[in-house]
Amino acid sequence: MSTALPILVRACGRTGARVALSGALAVGLLTSAPISDARATPAVSAAASAKVAQTTTAHAKAKARAKARAKIRLRKYRLRKVARAMNTATHQKGDPYSYGSAGPGSFDCSGLTYYSFKRAGFSTIPRTSAGQAGWARHISRKAMKRGDLIFFTGRGGVYHVGVYAGRSHGKRMVLHAPYSGTRVRTDPLWTNSWFPGTLRAR
Repeated sequence: MSTALPILVRACGRTGARVALSGALAVGLLTSAPISDARATPAVSAAASAKVAQTTTAHAKAKARAKARAKIRLRKYRLRKVARAMNTATHQKGDPYSYGSAGPGSFDCSGLTYYSFKRAGFSTIPRTSAGQAGWARHISRKAMKRGDLIFFTGRGGVYHVGVYAGRSHGKRMVLHAPYSGTRVRTDPLWTNSWFPGTLRAR
């Protein structure tokens, strides 16, 4: 008995020490883990926010590029349509003027532009010169291109329209159906009372 008791005490002492040590380690892990997580959380949040910001920026840039490409495609499409309208109007040279006519064998002034641009795909172009003047986009004279429209004005407003045919010998030329007794032809501008409009952009 006397010999076994010290041995049991020593064993208990060692076991107690191990239990105490295990408890201390457990407490240390429990108390240190939240501190470590708390320190890591701001870094993770900042990284996530940066990633979201980068993704948002990339999407915005891609959207802007797609929009720019669509705008370029639309502009080229309109330019092709204007070119077709100019080609159609040119092929009407020699057709007689007839008031109220819009082709295909005779035209008045707005009838020629209506016929040519409608066939080119501008399906909503108005029939009259005044209507076309309000429908087209007004531009400066310096910005004029072949195939744009020229609107002639008087006291009563717009009274005549033709298609800009470029320059010849330094003079601006208009392709139009002038008046009764004439035929569709190209003439130099005879007045300064006019303004240009375009269907290249609206």
